[in-house]
Amino acid sequence: MIRACLLAASLLIPGAASAQTDPSDLADRAVSQLEEAARSLEQAGGARNRVRALTSTVQAYEEALAALRSGMRLAAREERILEAELAARDEDVSRLLGALTTMGRSPAPLLLLHPAGPLGTARSGMIASDIAPELQARADALRDELRKLAMLRALQQSAANQMQEGMLGAQQARTALSQAMADRTDLPKRYTSDPDRMRHLVETADSLGGFTAGLRELGPGIADLAGFTDLKGELALPVDAIVLRGFREPDAAGIARPGLLLATRPGALVTAPTEGTIRYVGPLLDYGNVMILEPSDGILLVLAGMGHVYGGPGEVVQAGAALGLMGEAASGEFLLPGQESGGAGRDETLYIELRQGEEPVDPAPWFAVTARE
Repeated sequence: MIRACLLAASLLIPGAASAQTDPSDLADRAVSQLEEAARSLEQAGGARNRVRALTSTVQAYEEALAALRSGMRLAAREERILEAELAARDEDVSRLLGALTTMGRSPAPLLLLHPAGPLGTARSGMIASDIAPELQARADALRDELRKLAMLRALQQSAANQMQEGMLGAQQARTALSQAMADRTDLPKRYTSDPDRMRHLVETADSLGGFTAGLRELGPGIADLAGFTDLKGELALPVDAIVLRGFREPDAAGIARPGLLLATRPGALVTAPTEGTIRYVGPLLDYGNVMILEPSDGILLVLAGMGHVYGGPGEVVQAGAALGLMGEAASGEFLLPGQESGGAGRDETLYIELRQGEEPVDPAPWFAVTARE
């Protein structure tokens, strides 16, 4: 149903030929992705590497829902434009409908008579023949616009239903992933810190810098990975997000932190940008849940603000591995975003800090995409 509405809308909406602005193209792709994600979720239960399969499934759901949101926003925008155009021409439309209604109710023979006799009838016929094409064209244009409006509304209703199903599937995939991570015991380990020393370090840390310095004193967690520095500018962001604040950019309170602050949607999956050893995972200071990865000796990648985190100190994760989930919205999911734009609906924040040696460095140049929306 939704695909039929989307296809029809793409034929009716002006400028819909562009794949970047066509709601039908975006939403139809989303429907295909949601169907594929649902199949992946069914197959992941028996997959040999269940964690990897479920990670891909969650990502597929997130990409599909994002595409569907874009399609819904574009359809809603087209509807608003069309309603405004019809409202501006309300008086003309009323007159046109009145004229067409009068003509439609008049008996055909009376339309051919004129009080002035045959000559008047002939003249009025000539005038009517000149006016009729214009009236017909205006009537056709009005009919097309009303059809567009009805189709856009049907599209949004169908997409909303598909969104609800997709959000339910995404939540099921997240739950299954969390369970699979809890059941997993086969992750390789290169280093395990002394629990007592780690607990003391957490309790006495007064800053993130002091804590990471203490981690280095506990010893390196991973041998230097050849070529890690070559990845600069190629790392993927750990979560689908937009950048709220850059490196040392002050917030409304004037506090400037040496990292990136990303806005994400509730429940979004956070993955490892690169291979590394987990040096720490858990709550820390006022950062919420924190995960610290060591991709190379002397380099630490700090991710803070997740609602749920996976793994433990010493575990080695590959690039793209699931690290955790952002916190959930009060309703258990994010809002239906036919109404959202820009950063709306991205109520969670993930903080990223990159530390080389003793000092934090700007993480932005390390990532391929850090553009603001």
